[in-house]
Amino acid sequence: MARQRRLYCPNTPHLLQIHLLPEAVSPSVQTLDARAGWLAEEAARLRVAIHGWAMTPMEVLALVTPADADGLRGLTQGLGRRIAAQRGGGQVFSGRYRSALIEPGAWVIPALLWLEALPVRYGLASDAEHWRWSSARAHVGASGLGWLSVHPDYWACGNTPFDRQARYRQWMHEGLSSTQVSNIAAAVKGQWALGGPAFLAHVAAAASRPVQPRPVGRPRKAAAVDSVS
Repeated sequence: MARQRRLYCPNTPHLLQIHLLPEAVSPSVQTLDARAGWLAEEAARLRVAIHGWAMTPMEVLALVTPADADGLRGLTQGLGRRIAAQRGGGQVFSGRYRSALIEPGAWVIPALLWLEALPVRYGLASDAEHWRWSSARAHVGASGLGWLSVHPDYWACGNTPFDRQARYRQWMHEGLSSTQVSNIAAAVKGQWALGGPAFLAHVAAAASRPVQPRPVGRPRKAAAVDSVS
């Protein structure tokens, strides 16, 4: 079965997911610090704007806007090469990376909250802002924004930094609804677009491949046309 083409749409946030092989997993502080630094360096080199990110020993998630169609592939390959060199060679990623297109104004903030909850889902932290290797601390004001390319949806959270940070922390503590979580997870797993009808129509016209799954089953036959006398 042929591989599905990579999903890309210009000027659109992409939710990126990378899984590591068990043998490439390393829980050490020094290793995670190094890998976070490499993520920043590769993103800068390839002009991939990172709006949010989270890293655990076994997975990397990021909400990004790549400058071109090769951005996600280059970012993943560059990070993989550095991790492989750190380990002395060998394959480091479990399969291909996955990505989903995310609608600004509707799904960017939920996507950020979802990805920053990664260490909580793995039981590595009780609160997302307590995890050192993610953008959660920056979004709630516990650290500087650093190399983040802050998305306009975050700036719209409030008129002042304090307002934005307080509102974001409130959303983080409230958590997403089960529907939001399942919709985001399904979009990433299937590598589809997540958004409303207008957004889906827009990205469908510009994306590198179909952005939604095809209907299940055989196509419906056209209704028979009555003959005329």
